[in-house]
Amino acid sequence: MLGASLAAGATMLLPRAGWAADATSEAIQRAHDEIWQRFVDRHGILVDFADLDGRVELPTPEECRAGKPNALGWFQPIENGAMFNGMYIDALLCQWEQTRSPEAAAKARRLMQGLLLLASISNVRGLVGRGVSADGRSHYPMGSNDQTSPWFFGLYRFLSSGLATAEEHRQIIAKLVEVADAIYELGWKMPAEAPFNIRGSFAGIYFDAAARLLFVAKLMHHFTGDKAWADRYAQALDERGGEANASRRELMRGGMKFYYAKTHHWTSCAAVCCLRGLWELETDATLKQAYAEGLRASANLAAESLPLAEKYNAADPSTFSQDWRSAMMPLWKPQQTEQESQALAEAQLRAFMKVSPRRNLETAAIREPTAAAWIVTLCPDAQVVRQHAATIKQMATRYDYARLYYCTFFWIEGAVWRLRALPPGGTK
Repeated sequence: MLGASLAAGATMLLPRAGWAADATSEAIQRAHDEIWQRFVDRHGILVDFADLDGRVELPTPEECRAGKPNALGWFQPIENGAMFNGMYIDALLCQWEQTRSPEAAAKARRLMQGLLLLASISNVRGLVGRGVSADGRSHYPMGSNDQTSPWFFGLYRFLSSGLATAEEHRQIIAKLVEVADAIYELGWKMPAEAPFNIRGSFAGIYFDAAARLLFVAKLMHHFTGDKAWADRYAQALDERGGEANASRRELMRGGMKFYYAKTHHWTSCAAVCCLRGLWELETDATLKQAYAEGLRASANLAAESLPLAEKYNAADPSTFSQDWRSAMMPLWKPQQTEQESQALAEAQLRAFMKVSPRRNLETAAIREPTAAAWIVTLCPDAQVVRQHAATIKQMATRYDYARLYYCTFFWIEGAVWRLRALPPGGTK
């Protein structure tokens, strides 16, 4: 149980000057409180799901080492810690930047510390873990590109906020260098533990991978001054490939695309936030404009999915079960390859859904539209964002956060704080 000690950390959000304490503010306060009471573990890392009282059935250290329920760590509570921390920290930093709230700063720092921990738990250099067991160290052997790019984004946001002390700045830069160097040395692939060794890549020439690779190269040059990273960035921009034989520069201008499902904003936003970072860091006017166009296109595509929130029904009778073991473990078998682990995990998910059909509701009607809302607000064109502001605010008030079992509503908090930062003019 994550429990009572975190409840004490739930403090009132301070609206930006000129914002009344309205229904949206109250809804976001409720969302914020639920995140910090139930979904942030003692190491400052988000867990995927919990009971309504904050109880979490963590995998044991022995299960992590054995790859149970699967070596990918899919569909149990510590599946997405690096991914979710790296994006949720944006909400706390947006709040701090607007209010200078000490509570927001402290919580952002806690999430940052969780990110550093996740890149310090393995003997494999550069591995960014998904989460930790009760011992604060045991983990699954494979991370992913989806975990690692938000890890970079979250630390970038913390450094850029000005909150980092001199010692924190040193620690963060050292860890960024360690992870980025390891990934680059593997041909832009994510390190993993034996027998898997690698899992996921930034090297592909399609939108998600291109945004991640360019962002990492850009931020590493920005924070280290190492010319090698500037050269890698310049070279990567015009490399061509993929189905359309497009350059990464062209892919950034085109914005977000969906590849393996009709929509998957919850993973796509892990690349769109990298594009936002590129736009913030870029000083070349032509490139910056291309990145702005890509963010505008991404926002327009994401806005099409905002109505998915209307599928949420607070009275939905579908049940949630945290007992992932009884559903998934009967299918377990040893795995030696990523492909074996993925096939096992997909079969286990089908079994888990039979005992916990509530997952369907929360992924379709909450995870997708709230991630889409955050993508919309990452767009620097304030006029585009304002077109959808009322819909996003309404979305925030739709959910009964105290009765949600998955943490994947956290994006709505960041989306609303970004709405509050909208300037009178055309960009933000």
